[in-house]
Amino acid sequence: MSPMTGQVIIGLSTVVVAIRDHEAVVLTVRPDDLRTHRASAAPGLPSGPFDPDHDRTFELALRAFVTAQAGIELGYAEQIYTFGDKGRDAPLADLGGSAPGAGRIVSVGYLALTPGTADLPEATGAGALWSPWTRFFPWEDWREGRPEVIDSVIVPDLERWAAAADPVTAEARRSRIRGLFALDGARWNEERVLERYELLYEAGLAAEAARDRSRALGTDAPEPEGFHPALGQPMISDHRRILATGLGRLRGKLKYRPVIFELMGQTFTLSSLQRTVEAVSGVALHKQNFRRMVERTDLVEGLAVFDAETGGRPAELFRFRRELLLTRPATGLALPMLREG
Repeated sequence: MSPMTGQVIIGLSTVVVAIRDHEAVVLTVRPDDLRTHRASAAPGLPSGPFDPDHDRTFELALRAFVTAQAGIELGYAEQIYTFGDKGRDAPLADLGGSAPGAGRIVSVGYLALTPGTADLPEATGAGALWSPWTRFFPWEDWREGRPEVIDSVIVPDLERWAAAADPVTAEARRSRIRGLFALDGARWNEERVLERYELLYEAGLAAEAARDRSRALGTDAPEPEGFHPALGQPMISDHRRILATGLGRLRGKLKYRPVIFELMGQTFTLSSLQRTVEAVSGVALHKQNFRRMVERTDLVEGLAVFDAETGGRPAELFRFRRELLLTRPATGLALPMLREG
């Protein structure tokens, strides 16, 4: 057996999601860039290396990173994915200017949910912000219908990329474009966030792609500062890939686990619950069908207390019946869409 020639470095990153003003936001930070010795030009997720000599578990370590970098204590958190494939054509993991060949970085991503718009803690770390996820993935927001950027910018650029390949490869690329961006009658699948981002990266449309190509050639390329708004804000390292994984995973879990209530306060109206589901899923929901579906799940309980601050007719307040989780498996919420993509 040949001796080990490289070191495995484990990087931990956390996608922290909350709701602010009926929008889904994620926690971002501006770590120091060891290449420029100043705050990074691109944002990142709260993250850091796992120290096996001092960190007892991955989760305890990432919770400490979030508190140190943003001043926030995490509640609900779960591991979502581990990126460690060698040679995969995807955003390169980088913990801050490590020399090429120094070791393989294994990225472990977590998803954390923070409840309550009114009680949302302020990010107090240097450069820490709550940023709308739409800033990073503008093509994922279908609440007002099909985003204009898909047909005006993204699809034309992807078609040019496909046309540059040999005929067989070109057709395979066009098939992916059609399926992922709902062309020619294909239906929009809101869960395939990671696949769409990786397609844009592979086509060189994500700003991180040029950065990583330069670094692969030995150039100490900085993080990208400029970007096309239609193609989203780039992030450091492979953090936009991890963010895409977190968003896609959360959208999928909405349908089979009651995770959406981890984003709600102790009490809420059904309208605020619907707006929260829409903010995460990126699709508009049919109001009456949504309410009937919520009632059938038996997950919420009316309190016979009414919120007069909603504007118009006072709305009843509800609570999540968390005690159900102790007695039976609890389902998630279906997405009765207002319109089909």
